[in-house]
Amino acid sequence: MQLFTVDQANRTLPLVRRIVEDIVSEHRRWQEALVELDMLAPAANSGLPNPRIAAIERRILFIAREIEAFRRELEGLGIQLKDGKRGLIDFPSELDGRPMLLCWELGEAAVGFWHDEESGYAGRQPLSPTLVGGHPFPDAHHEEHHST
Repeated sequence: MQLFTVDQANRTLPLVRRIVEDIVSEHRRWQEALVELDMLAPAANSGLPNPRIAAIERRILFIAREIEAFRRELEGLGIQLKDGKRGLIDFPSELDGRPMLLCWELGEAAVGFWHDEESGYAGRQPLSPTLVGGHPFPDAHHEEHHST
């Protein structure tokens, strides 16, 4: 599993932001289609085939596949999608040798929060200048020296 420094996570944001914007947009479309399907539920219960319902169901399935493809794209970058509606993601990292997550939400300018794996979003804490400076998070320069 790839571990991110704050700097590495921030460097991915131009690409990640576009992916997450797509996820949030598709999630909104998916929810709208679900509401539309719910509104047609009485007609569905009539037992008669309804081409409109079938079309909405196909659209819901298509959108769900799109969202899953975006989630896999993030996963391929080593990033975890936590909430597709809000655009919330986590970057695996570590703090003093313990696993933790750098947390970013669509609309934030940069990665500015972290939480441990157990507390999740509710345990979000702001990054201190010391943490952002690379300590105690792994520093990119140290990683380069260790890889030789």
